[in-house]
Amino acid sequence: MPPDELPNPAKEQRKIAPKRRLLIPEEDEPRQHPVRLRGLVLAVAVLLLGFVVPLCRLLTFAAGSALYSHIFLIPLISAYLVWLRRRSLPSDSEPPRQLAAFALMTGVVVLVGYWLAVGSAVTLSEEDSLALTTLSFLLLFAGICCLFVGRETLRVIAFPLAFLFFMAPFPTFVRDWIELMSQHSSAAAADVMFRLSGMPIFREGLAFQLPGIRLNVDPECSGIHSSLMLFLTSLVAGHLFLRKPWTRAVLTAAVLPLAILRNGFRIFVIGQLCVHIGPEMLYHAIHKQGGPLFFALSLVPFFLLLVVLRRLDQAVKEMKPE
Repeated sequence: MPPDELPNPAKEQRKIAPKRRLLIPEEDEPRQHPVRLRGLVLAVAVLLLGFVVPLCRLLTFAAGSALYSHIFLIPLISAYLVWLRRRSLPSDSEPPRQLAAFALMTGVVVLVGYWLAVGSAVTLSEEDSLALTTLSFLLLFAGICCLFVGRETLRVIAFPLAFLFFMAPFPTFVRDWIELMSQHSSAAAADVMFRLSGMPIFREGLAFQLPGIRLNVDPECSGIHSSLMLFLTSLVAGHLFLRKPWTRAVLTAAVLPLAILRNGFRIFVIGQLCVHIGPEMLYHAIHKQGGPLFFALSLVPFFLLLVVLRRLDQAVKEMKPE
């Protein structure tokens, strides 16, 4: 072979060098962000500015209400849940424009209804007024999110976004209905407990005639605040620790019987104390400020159920074929 036709290792290396450079990823390739941040921030800022007065009224109302003191925690919990999923947010996708239009139009309709009610002869309570304005704000906020956030990202943060709607107070008629149902169901549970204990009683609706004392289950004894807190806890716990929809549904559905048993047990305990110690127990701290204690007791079976459902959740996942 002539010398000029002999293979040259240096030339061969130079020939394959460009091919190696093709395998190097581009450093300057732009990354897609799941949120059109600038428009989202601007729209939310305008919305907050427009609702600054109703939102300040809402915070003042929540600060003086035992039922709605949780309102301060709702946006913090939602923000924390979004922060937990920050690394799993998908790349940018097309926002759901139709859903955005529906939420924005519904929010405007609720706001117009509020203005018409204020301008007419209808007298709205503070609770009803805040229920309408807060619902309108939340619908408009959800519409803005649907307008600027990609569809896939919205699926990831759907629960934190929906959880914000618990900032809105109940309308008065809804709150009154929940209190009434809670009173009657708690009284029925306490009635069973009294009879199982062997105590002679006579029940007439929401009134109990016990030996030496008569107890009435008033709206303040409905336990609606503790039940609402337990319900919110079940939603957040199910979202964080459970994966199957049916396990989450079971955990949330268990709140109702737990709330009834807890409140019935509270009436039963106070009745027993009044009979065996004296009627002055009606003015004792266990009656006036005993709600947190009985709420803590209801958390014991709640978390036991959560542990069982979590194990079932994991067992179903392990049994699922690869």
